[in-house]
Amino acid sequence: MKKIVTWLLPLMILLVTCSGTLKAFADAAPGDVIVTLGENLTPDQKSKILQEMNVSSSVDIVKVTNAEEHQYLGKYISKAQIGTRAISSSKITLAERGKGLHVTTKNINWVTESMIVNALVTAGVKDADIYVTAPFTVSGTAALTGILKAYEQKANVNIPEEKKQVANEEIVKTAQLGDRIGPKKASELITGIKQELAENPVKTEDDLRTLIKKVADRLGITLTDSELDSLVSLFNKMKDIHIDWDKVQNQLKNVRDNLDGFLHKPETQSFFQKVIDFFSDVIDTIKGWFS
Repeated sequence: MKKIVTWLLPLMILLVTCSGTLKAFADAAPGDVIVTLGENLTPDQKSKILQEMNVSSSVDIVKVTNAEEHQYLGKYISKAQIGTRAISSSKITLAERGKGLHVTTKNINWVTESMIVNALVTAGVKDADIYVTAPFTVSGTAALTGILKAYEQKANVNIPEEKKQVANEEIVKTAQLGDRIGPKKASELITGIKQELAENPVKTEDDLRTLIKKVADRLGITLTDSELDSLVSLFNKMKDIHIDWDKVQNQLKNVRDNLDGFLHKPETQSFFQKVIDFFSDVIDTIKGWFS
Protein backbone atom coordinates (compact mmCIF):
# COMPACT_ATOMS: atom_id res chain seq x y z
CA MET A 1 0.00 0.00 0.00
CA LYS A 2 2.89 2.39 0.64
CA LYS A 3 3.85 2.24 -3.01
CA ILE A 4 0.39 3.07 -4.29
CA VAL A 5 1.65 6.28 -5.71
CA THR A 6 4.39 4.81 -7.83
CA TRP A 7 2.34 3.58 -10.68
CA LEU A 8 -0.42 6.10 -10.37
CA LEU A 9 1.83 9.01 -10.98
CA PRO A 10 2.21 8.78 -14.69
CA LEU A 11 -1.45 8.27 -15.22
CA MET A 12 -2.50 11.08 -12.97
CA ILE A 13 -0.32 13.57 -14.60
CA LEU A 14 -2.14 12.84 -17.76
CA LEU A 15 -5.39 13.75 -16.18
CA VAL A 16 -4.36 17.18 -15.21
CA THR A 17 -1.40 18.58 -17.01
CA CYS A 18 -1.98 18.11 -20.69
CA SER A 19 -4.34 20.99 -21.39
CA GLY A 20 -1.64 22.58 -23.50
CA THR A 21 -1.17 19.51 -25.68
CA LEU A 22 -4.77 18.90 -26.75
CA LYS A 23 -4.18 20.38 -30.21
CA ALA A 24 -1.44 17.90 -30.89
CA PHE A 25 -3.88 15.03 -30.43
CA ALA A 26 -6.81 16.48 -32.38
CA ASP A 27 -6.21 14.23 -35.37
CA ALA A 28 -5.83 11.03 -33.37
CA ALA A 29 -6.53 7.73 -35.09
CA PRO A 30 -6.53 4.03 -34.20
CA GLY A 31 -2.99 2.95 -33.46
CA ASP A 32 -1.93 6.30 -32.00
CA VAL A 33 -0.02 6.01 -28.73
CA ILE A 34 0.64 8.17 -25.70
CA VAL A 35 2.97 7.20 -22.87
CA THR A 36 3.02 8.43 -19.28
CA LEU A 37 6.27 8.31 -17.30
CA GLY A 38 6.84 8.88 -13.60
CA GLU A 39 9.08 11.89 -13.09
CA ASN A 40 11.29 10.07 -10.59
CA LEU A 41 12.35 7.30 -12.93
CA THR A 42 16.09 7.24 -13.55
CA PRO A 43 17.29 7.77 -17.14
CA ASP A 44 18.10 4.07 -17.34
CA GLN A 45 14.64 3.09 -16.04
CA LYS A 46 12.94 5.39 -18.54
CA SER A 47 14.93 3.89 -21.38
CA LYS A 48 14.11 0.34 -20.32
CA ILE A 49 10.40 1.10 -19.90
CA LEU A 50 10.17 2.67 -23.37
CA GLN A 51 11.95 -0.38 -24.74
CA GLU A 52 9.56 -2.66 -22.86
CA MET A 53 6.63 -0.75 -24.37
CA ASN A 54 8.22 -1.07 -27.82
CA VAL A 55 8.07 2.67 -28.47
CA SER A 56 10.73 5.18 -29.46
CA SER A 57 11.83 8.21 -27.46
CA SER A 58 9.90 10.40 -29.94
CA VAL A 59 6.54 9.02 -28.79
CA ASP A 60 4.11 11.46 -27.17
CA ILE A 61 5.14 11.45 -23.49
CA VAL A 62 3.46 13.00 -20.47
CA LYS A 63 5.43 13.16 -17.25
CA VAL A 64 3.69 12.62 -13.91
CA THR A 65 4.93 14.26 -10.73
CA ASN A 66 4.47 13.14 -7.16
CA ALA A 67 2.84 16.50 -6.34
CA GLU A 68 0.19 15.87 -8.99
CA GLU A 69 -0.40 12.43 -7.61
CA HIS A 70 -1.12 13.89 -4.18
CA GLN A 71 -3.29 16.57 -5.74
CA TYR A 72 -5.58 14.15 -7.54
CA LEU A 73 -5.53 11.10 -5.28
CA GLY A 74 -5.14 12.76 -1.91
CA LYS A 75 -8.88 12.77 -1.24
CA TYR A 76 -9.02 8.98 -1.57
CA ILE A 77 -5.63 7.78 -0.30
CA SER A 78 -3.45 8.84 2.63
CA LYS A 79 -0.18 10.71 2.05
CA ALA A 80 1.73 7.77 3.47
CA GLN A 81 0.16 5.43 0.94
CA ILE A 82 0.89 7.75 -1.96
CA GLY A 83 4.53 8.14 -0.99
CA THR A 84 7.16 10.54 -2.28
CA ARG A 85 8.16 9.33 -5.76
CA ALA A 86 6.45 9.09 -9.13
CA ILE A 87 7.53 5.81 -10.71
CA SER A 88 4.77 3.92 -12.50
CA SER A 89 4.17 4.36 -16.21
CA SER A 90 1.53 3.55 -18.80
CA LYS A 91 0.99 3.16 -22.52
CA ILE A 92 -2.40 3.94 -24.07
CA THR A 93 -3.02 2.85 -27.67
CA LEU A 94 -6.23 3.90 -29.40
CA ALA A 95 -8.11 1.00 -30.98
CA GLU A 96 -10.67 0.85 -33.76
CA ARG A 97 -14.28 1.54 -32.88
CA GLY A 98 -15.96 -1.49 -31.38
CA LYS A 99 -12.72 -3.23 -30.38
CA GLY A 100 -13.35 -2.62 -26.68
CA LEU A 101 -10.87 -2.39 -23.83
CA HIS A 102 -7.72 -4.43 -23.26
CA VAL A 103 -5.87 -3.84 -19.99
CA THR A 104 -2.65 -5.57 -18.95
CA THR A 105 -0.27 -4.81 -16.10
CA LYS A 106 3.25 -5.70 -15.03
CA ASN A 107 4.74 -5.27 -11.55
CA ILE A 108 1.37 -4.05 -10.22
CA ASN A 109 0.15 -5.95 -7.17
CA TRP A 110 -2.76 -3.98 -5.72
CA VAL A 111 -5.06 -2.88 -8.53
CA THR A 112 -6.08 -5.61 -10.97
CA GLU A 113 -6.90 -5.44 -14.68
CA SER A 114 -10.57 -6.09 -13.98
CA MET A 115 -10.72 -3.20 -11.50
CA ILE A 116 -9.25 -0.84 -14.09
CA VAL A 117 -11.68 -2.05 -16.77
CA ASN A 118 -14.66 -1.65 -14.44
CA ALA A 119 -13.71 1.93 -13.62
CA LEU A 120 -13.01 2.82 -17.25
CA VAL A 121 -16.45 1.53 -18.21
CA THR A 122 -17.92 3.81 -15.54
CA ALA A 123 -16.11 6.77 -17.10
CA GLY A 124 -17.26 5.85 -20.58
CA VAL A 125 -13.81 4.99 -21.92
CA LYS A 126 -13.79 2.47 -24.76
CA ASP A 127 -11.70 1.13 -27.62
CA ALA A 128 -8.19 1.27 -26.22
CA ASP A 129 -5.29 -1.01 -25.34
CA ILE A 130 -3.80 -0.05 -21.99
CA TYR A 131 -0.54 -1.27 -20.49
CA VAL A 132 0.55 -0.27 -16.98
CA THR A 133 4.04 -1.06 -15.74
CA ALA A 134 6.83 -0.15 -13.34
CA PRO A 135 10.51 -1.11 -13.01
CA PHE A 136 9.71 -2.92 -9.75
CA THR A 137 6.59 -4.11 -7.93
CA VAL A 138 4.23 -1.36 -6.80
CA SER A 139 0.58 -1.18 -5.74
CA GLY A 140 -0.76 0.76 -8.72
CA THR A 141 -3.58 3.13 -7.81
CA ALA A 142 -3.19 6.48 -9.53
CA ALA A 143 -3.00 5.00 -13.00
CA LEU A 144 -6.68 5.43 -13.72
CA THR A 145 -6.53 9.21 -13.52
CA GLY A 146 -3.68 9.32 -15.98
CA ILE A 147 -5.30 6.81 -18.29
CA LEU A 148 -8.47 8.89 -18.41
CA LYS A 149 -6.54 12.04 -19.20
CA ALA A 150 -4.46 10.34 -21.86
CA TYR A 151 -7.52 8.82 -23.49
CA GLU A 152 -9.36 12.12 -23.35
CA GLN A 153 -6.49 13.98 -25.02
CA LYS A 154 -5.59 11.40 -27.60
CA ALA A 155 -9.16 10.59 -28.65
CA ASN A 156 -10.09 14.29 -28.54
CA VAL A 157 -13.15 13.60 -26.40
CA ASN A 158 -14.38 15.19 -23.23
CA ILE A 159 -14.89 13.09 -20.11
CA PRO A 160 -16.84 15.15 -17.56
CA GLU A 161 -14.85 15.91 -14.43
CA GLU A 162 -17.44 14.23 -12.21
CA LYS A 163 -17.03 10.98 -14.17
CA LYS A 164 -13.26 11.12 -13.77
CA GLN A 165 -13.65 11.61 -10.04
CA VAL A 166 -16.14 8.76 -9.65
CA ALA A 167 -13.98 6.41 -11.73
CA ASN A 168 -10.93 7.31 -9.65
CA GLU A 169 -12.83 6.74 -6.44
CA GLU A 170 -14.25 3.46 -7.73
CA ILE A 171 -10.88 1.91 -8.48
CA VAL A 172 -9.44 2.96 -5.12
CA LYS A 173 -12.40 1.72 -3.10
CA THR A 174 -12.51 -1.55 -5.00
CA ALA A 175 -8.82 -2.11 -4.34
CA GLN A 176 -9.22 -1.22 -0.68
CA LEU A 177 -12.10 -3.65 -0.36
CA GLY A 178 -10.00 -6.22 -2.20
CA ASP A 179 -7.39 -5.97 0.55
CA ARG A 180 -9.86 -7.64 2.89
CA ILE A 181 -12.04 -9.90 0.75
CA GLY A 182 -9.75 -10.46 -2.24
CA PRO A 183 -9.54 -8.62 -5.57
CA LYS A 184 -11.75 -11.14 -7.39
CA LYS A 185 -14.60 -10.86 -4.88
CA ALA A 186 -14.31 -7.07 -4.79
CA SER A 187 -14.60 -6.83 -8.58
CA GLU A 188 -17.52 -9.26 -8.58
CA LEU A 189 -19.32 -7.13 -6.02
CA ILE A 190 -18.87 -3.86 -7.94
CA THR A 191 -19.97 -5.49 -11.21
CA GLY A 192 -22.95 -7.12 -9.50
CA ILE A 193 -24.10 -3.82 -8.02
CA LYS A 194 -23.92 -2.14 -11.41
CA GLN A 195 -25.92 -4.97 -12.92
CA GLU A 196 -28.56 -4.71 -10.20
CA LEU A 197 -28.80 -0.92 -10.58
CA ALA A 198 -29.33 -1.31 -14.33
CA GLU A 199 -32.17 -3.74 -13.71
CA ASN A 200 -33.70 -2.05 -10.67
CA PRO A 201 -32.91 1.68 -10.45
CA VAL A 202 -33.24 3.02 -6.91
CA LYS A 203 -34.77 6.28 -5.78
CA THR A 204 -33.61 6.61 -2.19
CA GLU A 205 -30.39 6.04 -0.29
CA ASP A 206 -32.11 3.41 1.84
CA ASP A 207 -33.06 1.51 -1.31
CA LEU A 208 -29.48 1.72 -2.54
CA ARG A 209 -28.18 0.42 0.78
CA THR A 210 -30.61 -2.50 0.61
CA LEU A 211 -29.59 -3.26 -2.97
CA ILE A 212 -25.88 -3.32 -2.12
CA LYS A 213 -26.47 -5.60 0.86
CA LYS A 214 -28.56 -7.93 -1.29
CA VAL A 215 -25.81 -8.26 -3.90
CA ALA A 216 -23.18 -8.80 -1.21
CA ASP A 217 -25.29 -11.48 0.47
CA ARG A 218 -25.81 -13.21 -2.87
CA LEU A 219 -22.04 -13.37 -3.34
CA GLY A 220 -21.43 -14.54 0.21
CA ILE A 221 -19.73 -11.26 1.19
CA THR A 222 -20.22 -9.72 4.63
CA LEU A 223 -19.56 -5.98 4.51
CA THR A 224 -18.58 -3.94 7.54
CA ASP A 225 -20.67 -0.87 8.31
CA SER A 226 -17.81 1.31 7.09
CA GLU A 227 -17.50 -0.60 3.81
CA LEU A 228 -21.24 -0.44 3.24
CA ASP A 229 -21.32 3.31 3.90
CA SER A 230 -18.40 3.78 1.52
CA LEU A 231 -20.13 1.86 -1.28
CA VAL A 232 -23.41 3.70 -0.72
CA SER A 233 -21.53 6.98 -1.09
CA LEU A 234 -19.76 5.78 -4.26
CA PHE A 235 -22.89 4.51 -6.00
CA ASN A 236 -24.86 7.58 -5.01
CA LYS A 237 -22.29 9.59 -6.95
CA MET A 238 -22.44 7.08 -9.80
CA LYS A 239 -26.22 7.42 -9.89
CA ASP A 240 -25.97 11.21 -9.92
CA ILE A 241 -23.74 11.36 -13.01
CA HIS A 242 -26.51 9.70 -15.06
CA ILE A 243 -24.59 6.81 -16.58
CA ASP A 244 -25.89 5.68 -19.97
CA TRP A 245 -26.54 2.01 -19.25
CA ASP A 246 -27.06 1.21 -22.91
CA LYS A 247 -23.47 2.27 -23.60
CA VAL A 248 -22.29 0.39 -20.55
CA GLN A 249 -23.92 -2.72 -21.97
CA ASN A 250 -22.01 -2.38 -25.23
CA GLN A 251 -18.73 -1.82 -23.41
CA LEU A 252 -19.29 -4.86 -21.22
CA LYS A 253 -19.82 -6.93 -24.36
CA ASN A 254 -16.47 -5.74 -25.63
CA VAL A 255 -14.85 -6.50 -22.32
CA ARG A 256 -16.22 -10.04 -22.59
CA ASP A 257 -14.92 -10.38 -26.14
CA ASN A 258 -11.50 -8.84 -25.57
CA LEU A 259 -10.39 -9.89 -22.12
CA ASP A 260 -10.31 -13.57 -23.01
CA GLY A 261 -7.26 -14.21 -20.88
CA PHE A 262 -9.01 -12.94 -17.79
CA LEU A 263 -12.48 -14.27 -18.45
CA HIS A 264 -11.28 -17.76 -19.28
CA LYS A 265 -9.47 -18.24 -16.03
CA PRO A 266 -11.36 -21.05 -14.24
CA GLU A 267 -11.90 -18.96 -11.14
CA THR A 268 -13.45 -16.00 -12.99
CA GLN A 269 -15.05 -17.33 -16.16
CA SER A 270 -18.31 -18.57 -14.68
CA PHE A 271 -19.20 -15.48 -12.68
CA PHE A 272 -18.33 -12.79 -15.19
CA GLN A 273 -19.83 -14.59 -18.16
CA LYS A 274 -23.12 -14.97 -16.30
CA VAL A 275 -23.09 -11.36 -15.13
CA ILE A 276 -22.37 -9.96 -18.59
CA ASP A 277 -24.87 -12.20 -20.38
CA PHE A 278 -27.57 -11.44 -17.82
CA PHE A 279 -26.81 -7.73 -18.00
CA SER A 280 -27.16 -7.83 -21.79
CA ASP A 281 -30.47 -9.71 -21.57
CA VAL A 282 -31.84 -7.16 -19.10
CA ILE A 283 -30.98 -4.24 -21.37
CA ASP A 284 -32.43 -6.00 -24.42
CA THR A 285 -35.66 -6.66 -22.54
CA ILE A 286 -35.97 -3.05 -21.41
CA LYS A 287 -35.27 -1.79 -24.93
CA GLY A 288 -37.97 -4.14 -26.22
CA TRP A 289 -40.57 -2.52 -23.99
CA PHE A 290 -40.07 0.75 -25.86
CA SER A 291 -39.91 -0.75 -29.36
